[in-house]
Amino acid sequence: MKFNVNEHGYFTNLESGEIKVSSQEEYGFRPYQLFVSSVAICSGGWLRKTLQKMRIPFEDITISTTIERNPEAANRIEAIHLLFTIKGENPSPKKIQRALAITPKKCAMIQSIKDSIKIT
Repeated sequence: MKFNVNEHGYFTNLESGEIKVSSQEEYGFRPYQLFVSSVAICSGGWLRKTLQKMRIPFEDITISTTIERNPEAANRIEAIHLLFTIKGENPSPKKIQRALAITPKKCAMIQSIKDSIKIT
């Protein structure tokens, strides 16, 4: 990827469209938002694949995130909490727990940061 700078931040053009990144939310995604999005969506993708492999039917998956930041250390992200809401007809809680246990082991984003940021 190649990023260019303008007066408001950085931008890049991908096949899917332009991505704008800025420290000011009105001009683009803030870097931490993209970071957390990468962790959430990577996890969600692996959860979806795992549920499908386990033949667990579902209608929808929603991912909610909360983050903990340390303002005394450059506003460093200390923890990312992921809450998956899986909508479906009577999914087995035991199978869902097994799929959720597999997900962080397969997600490249979590594996890249697991020793420096707490993921729950």
